[in-house]
Amino acid sequence: MKSKAKFPCLAGNTFYSEVRRRVNNDFKENNRSINANVLMWFKAFLFLIIFLALYFSILLLNVHSTILLGLTILLGATCAFIGFNICHDAIHGSFSSSKRINSFFSFLFNMVGANPYVWNITHNVVHHTYTNIPGHDEDIEVAPGLIRICTEDELKPHQRFQQWYAFPLYSLASLSWVFRKDYKKFFQKSVGACQNKHPKIEYFNLFFYKFLYYFIFIGLPILIMPLAWWQIAIGFVVLHMAQGLTMGLVFQLAHVVEGTTFPITNAEGNMEEAWAEHQMRTTANFATQSPISAFFLGGLNRQIEHHLFPKICHVHYGRISIIVKQTALEFGLPYHENSTFLSALRSHYRILKKMGQPETI
Repeated sequence: MKSKAKFPCLAGNTFYSEVRRRVNNDFKENNRSINANVLMWFKAFLFLIIFLALYFSILLLNVHSTILLGLTILLGATCAFIGFNICHDAIHGSFSSSKRINSFFSFLFNMVGANPYVWNITHNVVHHTYTNIPGHDEDIEVAPGLIRICTEDELKPHQRFQQWYAFPLYSLASLSWVFRKDYKKFFQKSVGACQNKHPKIEYFNLFFYKFLYYFIFIGLPILIMPLAWWQIAIGFVVLHMAQGLTMGLVFQLAHVVEGTTFPITNAEGNMEEAWAEHQMRTTANFATQSPISAFFLGGLNRQIEHHLFPKICHVHYGRISIIVKQTALEFGLPYHENSTFLSALRSHYRILKKMGQPETI
């Protein structure tokens, strides 16, 4: 197991203590809760209603195959939006001040094919602590050996084409998650530098809810729908290609774009900068002025605010981003932004192309 990278503890008026003070004062002065507001609850129920409507329409309606394909693609995207807008906040504990409500909405992660317990380890604990640190942050290890995103990775000949084949690979991310990733992360000895020691109930939860998911999305359609098993299998793959592409692009555009860094530990195995400063250098926002992105992406387009304040519900990120940006600039720290989704996508493409080429002196 790798040793844990440690961040220095800086005394005095640091960036993080100051930005926390300002953000906390903003909530107090405006008498606002850091948890879900009316908009958040509206989004939660809206996406769940759309999910149920699409699922049962596919399952029960006898429609043309073209319409069925369209509904399946929409269901896949909706599953991603449920993950972004509901489960992500709930697993972070930011949806509600009630642990029961957070636990209930966290459970829904099982219904989009992912295990909430494993996600908590890989994302909340490891990724949020060791963001973009090669060898520690396993969230940046997308198709190892196929996609190279930092100079610490070995360059392979086929990677000169990765700016073209990376995007189709992203569409397989959800399928891999359902059948491979959760099991692999659960049973490997450690995730990054964090050793895996699981409560016994989580062994049951992993297998039981995976089986339930397979039954709901594969078994039940085979039993009910007037289609051959191979047609159901194609539909299942299409669903996850839509879900995977939606998830893959959003997560990549937050950390693998021009300007973000992939810092490594020093000779003693420690980081040179404090944790919050590290977050500012490894994280980026995109499409922050787009109300559509804000509604559908669950605050993941404001990744800077999310990494600094994961316990604050994402519906508040737009307001506190003004405070975070101003404070960062005062402390001489970068605040990475791409104005639109397309500009972030182009930046990610350029990173893939650059990382696929030999380094020039």
